[in-house]
Amino acid sequence: MAQIKDWSKAHVGDLVVVEGHRTGESRRVGEILEVLGGPGHEHYSVRWDDDRETVFFPSNDATIQPAKQSKKTTRK
Repeated sequence: MAQIKDWSKAHVGDLVVVEGHRTGESRRVGEILEVLGGPGHEHYSVRWDDDRETVFFPSNDATIQPAKQSKKTTRK
């Protein structure tokens, strides 16, 4: 899945991925629950994979994975 670094394109439902900083440290993954702040100063309410919720200020070690779009087909 494509990863994005432009935080102005982050939306509710997208995933935040933060890479580990040291050898053996695992990556953290969380779902964006709410976009906070204004353009250029975005920060996010995130629920992490361990079920904790925090306010997250992005840094250069974090990327966004866009939420999967649900495909609905309609027959007429």
